Amino acid sequence: MISIPYDHPNATGCSTLEAWARTPSEPDPAEKTALIARIKQLLIEQDAVLVSHYYVHPDLQDLAEATGGMVSDSLDMANFGHSHPAKTIVVAGVRFMGETAKILNPEKRVLMPDLEAECSLDLGCPLDEFSAFCDAHPDRTVVVYANTSAAVKARADWMVTSSIALPIIKHLKAQGEKILWAPDRHLGSYVQEESGADMLLWQGSCVVHDEYKAKELIALKTQYPRAKVLVHPEAPRAVVKLADVIGSTSQLINASRQLNTDIFIVATDNGILHKMRTLSPHKQFLEAPTAGQGANCVSCSHCPWMAMNGLRNLAQVLETGSNEIWVDPAIIPRAVLPVQRMLAFAKQISLPVRSIGNV
Repeated sequence: MISIPYDHPNATGCSTLEAWARTPSEPDPAEKTALIARIKQLLIEQDAVLVSHYYVHPDLQDLAEATGGMVSDSLDMANFGHSHPAKTIVVAGVRFMGETAKILNPEKRVLMPDLEAECSLDLGCPLDEFSAFCDAHPDRTVVVYANTSAAVKARADWMVTSSIALPIIKHLKAQGEKILWAPDRHLGSYVQEESGADMLLWQGSCVVHDEYKAKELIALKTQYPRAKVLVHPEAPRAVVKLADVIGSTSQLINASRQLNTDIFIVATDNGILHKMRTLSPHKQFLEAPTAGQGANCVSCSHCPWMAMNGLRNLAQVLETGSNEIWVDPAIIPRAVLPVQRMLAFAKQISLPVRSIGNV
């Protein structure tokens, strides 16, 4: 099964090149100060809370925490919005995160700085092709990663995030179930190998994680022999096998604080380095290499769609109320079911939602 790639002309949203072209320029110090003050005031006036992903610009991460919002992974962002009394949730991230917030909070207004901020995994798993894939294998339990549209989630039995994917797949295997997995093939292969489950994999990948190179990572490890390697399981299997820690965004951040070393090589979006450096300022963090044979550098360790979030378009969306996330009300009851099923399972095995990282 071949999915539509993120630069395919039939894919919706921005291509990677279009996304880079829309990356906001850095405001000068005076403008930055004014924008932050204005956003803080607008959040109060609009009864809004800002939730930011670990991969967006540090300014937005800091602003979310400074205003009573949060910085985390997409599911935790949506759950925070659900528990917070604010009537408006502003999501600094990519589109599927806004949609997840909406399906968990249908009564609230969900805004985003740029609705064209997409995800290669989401774009590479369009509903019509995915539905045909599911229809061709009706005997399989459908498990989708969080990095999918609300419409794709509505076709699923379970939604998973990276830190709970393996426990859920092991549980389903114990029940004798065969799995249809989408969309990330690297995470799927990792879970399949670790669990031994019968899994049929959709062939999607993340534009960031797919670029990490094992040969170059080995060379970097040779230069820094004390370094611990932190890898997200969306990376290619050869890179994952070199890891000291394999985990979700939250798990990698926790490892960077807890491991007894002062240098790390990190194979996930470099936006996460801001949080790591803030929590462990005495430690050194290096980006895992994306250069080398076969490199095309469409991301260079940073998501081009995450880069579309900035202070200017955040202020604009709060001033105008534009860029509101809309999800067909008819699919919300079905789309929320696989999410709720995952949350119930997490509670059953005593896995705190706060630790469930997705990307």
